[in-house]
Amino acid sequence: MTVLDRPAPAAARAEATEFRLLGPVVVYDGATGTGIVPSGPKQRALLATLVIHAGERLSVDRLVEELWGDRPPSNAPNALHTHVARLRRLLPAPGHEWISTLPTGYLLRLGRASTDVARFISLSGQGRAAVPEDPRHATRLLGHALSLWHGQALQDSRNGPLCTAEADRLEEQRLTALEALYEANLNCGRCAESICDLERLTADHPLRERFYDLLMVALYRSGRQAEALGVYERARRRLVAVLGVEPGPALRSRLEAVLNHSPALPAARSHRPDLAAQVAQLQARIEQLERNQEDLLRRIQVREEHAGR
Repeated sequence: MTVLDRPAPAAARAEATEFRLLGPVVVYDGATGTGIVPSGPKQRALLATLVIHAGERLSVDRLVEELWGDRPPSNAPNALHTHVARLRRLLPAPGHEWISTLPTGYLLRLGRASTDVARFISLSGQGRAAVPEDPRHATRLLGHALSLWHGQALQDSRNGPLCTAEADRLEEQRLTALEALYEANLNCGRCAESICDLERLTADHPLRERFYDLLMVALYRSGRQAEALGVYERARRRLVAVLGVEPGPALRSRLEAVLNHSPALPAARSHRPDLAAQVAQLQARIEQLERNQEDLLRRIQVREEHAGR
């Protein structure tokens, strides 16, 4: 039987395990209700890289580059093997069932374990698809997806090229989900309530035209046409100053629609209280607070361990 034919981690334990990358790198063991944080940056980077490429053979050379860049130690393969051995002891199931040693590298198999990345991608994809026909349902799905984030993706493990590329990809998907969430909010009639958030998003991401577009719609539908036009001019100045380009076709079309009070500018739907959405948002907030509590307890535990040494 080859390495790839071996059985996955035990179902009862693996089903309760989630590898979390949307923030600090954590292995959540649902069987014990605890989060496991690798103790050092190399350990975290190694685990993150193996999870990102779960099911793939990663060569020793690629992993050495990820952990040490162009300044590897003289005994890099042995140092890498030591880090792998420590990870095996750390993971909630017997280590050899998660990480396999191959002749030329290593492989991590998720089995029935989950990742927060996979959940986020699934929920956000469903949410984006629901925006045109069922924006209320879309806000619930997208809100749940975004609640999985608790900091920058791989925020303590993004020194190497593989983790950096994955973190950038995930950040783009997060921003796309935010765009879809606010489009759905506007389609539900939550225009005035969205203005402050969209103002902040245009300030945080000044070269992302879609946030300016959504802010123009929110202001226009709130009876603030002049301010909507001002948003376009602000976007134009920033794009010209930083990139040397004019706004793209979508933002220019929005400008024309606002100027001309165009019927093509989508009208706001009537807004009725949506108790299901409110419950979903509350549940997402509770889950976020629970994750924050887990992070705090882990940090306290790590500090106490260091203090006791």
